[in-house]
Amino acid sequence: MAEHVHVRLNHGLEVSEEGELIELSRCRCGATWSRAYRVDEGEPER
Repeated sequence: MAEHVHVRLNHGLEVSEEGELIELSRCRCGATWSRAYRVDEGEPER
């Protein structure tokens, strides 16, 4: 029996109500992950 290794595939991005950027990932086996990035307040980049 082979050992399964999760491969995180990009599944999309979204913005939470708190203004955080949420990165969504998934594996072909059905496992999912999310990672939140806090965006600093300030002027937008140009």
